[in-house]
Amino acid sequence: MTTADLSSTAAPTPDNTESEEALRYYSATQFQLILWRFRKHRVAQAGAYYLLFMVFLGLFADFLAPYTGTTRLSDAVLVSPQIPRFCNDDGCALRPFLPGIKSERNPETLRMESTIDPSIRREIQFFVPGEPFKLLGLIKMKTHLFGISEGSVHLFGTDSLGRDVFGRALIATRTSLSIGVLGVLISFMLALIIGGVAGYFGGWTDYLIQRLTEIVRVVPVIPLYMGLAAAFPQEWSSTQVYFAMTLILAVVGWPTLARRIRGKLLSLRGEDYVVAATLAGASPGRIIARHLLPAFMSYIIVDLVISFPYVILSETALSFVGLGLRPPTISWGVLLQDAQTVRAIQQAPWLFIPAAFVVTSVLAFTVLGDGVRDAADPYQVSG
Repeated sequence: MTTADLSSTAAPTPDNTESEEALRYYSATQFQLILWRFRKHRVAQAGAYYLLFMVFLGLFADFLAPYTGTTRLSDAVLVSPQIPRFCNDDGCALRPFLPGIKSERNPETLRMESTIDPSIRREIQFFVPGEPFKLLGLIKMKTHLFGISEGSVHLFGTDSLGRDVFGRALIATRTSLSIGVLGVLISFMLALIIGGVAGYFGGWTDYLIQRLTEIVRVVPVIPLYMGLAAAFPQEWSSTQVYFAMTLILAVVGWPTLARRIRGKLLSLRGEDYVVAATLAGASPGRIIARHLLPAFMSYIIVDLVISFPYVILSETALSFVGLGLRPPTISWGVLLQDAQTVRAIQQAPWLFIPAAFVVTSVLAFTVLGDGVRDAADPYQVSG
C-alpha cells in the first residue's frame, strides 16, 4: 500500500473534526440548539418523562382502573389500601393476589368498618370484563386492565362512600392536567395578542391596554372566585362548570406574560429587519407573528412551561375550599375535600394520596421549566 493510500484512509484530523462540529453548531436552527442543550439536562428529562407518564394515566384512566369514578360499594367503606402479594401463610404463588375484606359494625361508634383478612386469597385477573366506559371518550369498551372474580380490589383504598380512590385519582389526573393545559393555552393566546398589539403599536393603544392590564392584575382573586362560584347556576352540568373554571383561570392569568411580551416588542420594533418588513408592505399581523415573536420564542416557551404548575395549584386550591370544581366532577382538589376532616386524618390517611399526585406533578413541571430555561438561554455554552 502506498503512502497516498495510507493518507486517504487515515482518520480525520482533530482540526477537521472540530470544524465539522463548529459548522454543525453554527448552521443549526434555534430549536435544534435548544433541543441539544435540553438533552444534557437529565433532571429536566426525568420531569418530562414523568409528566408524559401522568398524561398516559389520565388518558387511559377508565381502562387502567377497575371501577369508574362514581361506583359505590357499600360493603367496602373506608377500606385501607390493598397491596398485591405473592405469599401468605399458605405459601407463595406466581400470580399476585389480594387479601380478603371483612365488613363489620363497630360496637362503639355503630359505623360499618372494613378490615383486612390475610387468610383469604383473591387472585388478580388481567383484561377482565367490567363496567362499560368510553376509551378516550370515543370507543365503547367493557374490558379493564385488572380485577378479581369475587369481591373488589382497591389499590389506594376507598373513601367514606365506598368509591375506589385509585380510579378516582387517575380520572382526577386527567381533569386537573387538562385544565392546566387549556387554561395556560388560552391565557397564552390572549397574552400574545394583547401584548403583541400593545408593544407593536404603542401610543394610545398601548396606554389603554396597560390600564386594562392593571385593572385585571389588581382584582382580588379569592373574592372574585367566591363571587363567580356563587354565580354558577346550580343546574349547570359538570362539563359546563369545568369549561367555566378553565376560562376563569385563563382570563386572570394573561396580564403577566402580556406585559413581558409588550416589553420585548417595544425593544425590537425599531430593528432593521422590522423596518425592512414594514417598507416591503408587510401587514402588522405578519410582522408580529413572523418577525417579532420568533425573535424571543425561546423566552415565551419557558414562560409557558413555568405557568402550568401555577394553574394546576390554583385549580386544586380553589376546588379544595369549594370555590372551584364541584362533585360529581373529579379533580385533585375535589378528592382532597374528603381529607379535610379529623376523621379522615385518624381513620383514613390514604385519602391524602391525591396530594402526592399534585406535589410530584408540580415538581416535574418545575424541573422541566428550569431545564427549558437553561436550554433556551442564548448565552449558554454548548459543550
